Amino acid sequence: MITVAKELLGKYLVRVTAEGNIVARIVEVEAYGGSDDSASHAYKGIRERNRVMFGEPGHAYVYFTYGMHFCLNVKAEHTGIPGAVLIRAVEIIDGLELAGRNRSAKSSIELSNGPGKLTKAMNITKAHNGIDLVKTTQLYICKPEDSERSEISASTRIGIKTAKEKLWRFCISNEPYQKNGH
Repeated sequence: MITVAKELLGKYLVRVTAEGNIVARIVEVEAYGGSDDSASHAYKGIRERNRVMFGEPGHAYVYFTYGMHFCLNVKAEHTGIPGAVLIRAVEIIDGLELAGRNRSAKSSIELSNGPGKLTKAMNITKAHNGIDLVKTTQLYICKPEDSERSEISASTRIGIKTAKEKLWRFCISNEPYQKNGH
């Protein structure tokens, strides 16, 4: 899942709606394991809420947190092995006006520089939980045509109470979209 987390950086997250498309470049992620990671939803085993974390790789694990935010994760391990990557921040490349209608913000950076912010801006909800992010047409991840390798920085994860020492948060270095919190 660490490899997948790093490989997701720079990829496009695309949301297709009847109102238009939103295309965003993934700039910040966090990796979460299974029984080896006490900060993971999969730490205590399979439950209804985290079932996708044990399923097929490449599927969306969407959950509701703090009673107000959806968070989008990508299943990142082989089937049966829990592991996911939280998408923490994106840069909206196309569809900025639509994203702004979905979530008002002071700036384009504030629109999508947190996991709850980006799901609101891109209208990603619990309805997307379990969908295949490779084969689905309403929400998917793809490689941009002109992708160039960016420098990646690693740090500790944000907003957790345990396993804080793991350097499993990855960002494209010097990205203004990185921010603490939702």
